[in-house]
Amino acid sequence: MRADARRNHHRLLSEARTAFAEHGTDTSLEDVARRAGVGIGTLYRHFPTRHALLSAVFEDAVSDLLTRSHALQDAPQPCTALVEWLRAIITHAGEYRGLAHALMSASRDDSSALARCSRPMREAGTRLLERAQSAGAVRQDVSIDDLLQLTNAIALAAEESPDDPQLADRLLTLTLRGLKAEPSGQAGQSP
Repeated sequence: MRADARRNHHRLLSEARTAFAEHGTDTSLEDVARRAGVGIGTLYRHFPTRHALLSAVFEDAVSDLLTRSHALQDAPQPCTALVEWLRAIITHAGEYRGLAHALMSASRDDSSALARCSRPMREAGTRLLERAQSAGAVRQDVSIDDLLQLTNAIALAAEESPDDPQLADRLLTLTLRGLKAEPSGQAGQSP
């Protein structure tokens, strides 16, 4: 990429992050281009679709979340490590209004740029989940896809209730109670 194209790419990403955080992921792409000081054609040359732009913005956070998952891989308490990572995902999704909805939609379309971006997240989460399951802290029938959908749903619910800043944490706590493995001999008993 030429130097001017790299600068445009960087400015577009920077302005998209700001616009998505301030106004949500449905913000006008024309506004993103204008804020970056380029025309809409330049934006589309770099990011042919809204999902491509969302994916590029999400990739930076994915890198941070993947680094965090690697750091948690050898944590002494596997379930705590998984919970910490899920909480980080919810926090990230909450930074950009509309991201949780876009991620949930993309999860049903493996061909989308946003879904391809989430593959490394599923792999990192699977490692943390399997470790928690091996330790007997999480039920064996829990899948990473279900957990990621739940975290996106929690982020979406929190986004829709901005007057309740504790909602995401309460919903995650409720979810986690359902993930816990039952003590031996307790299977099939009602709570």
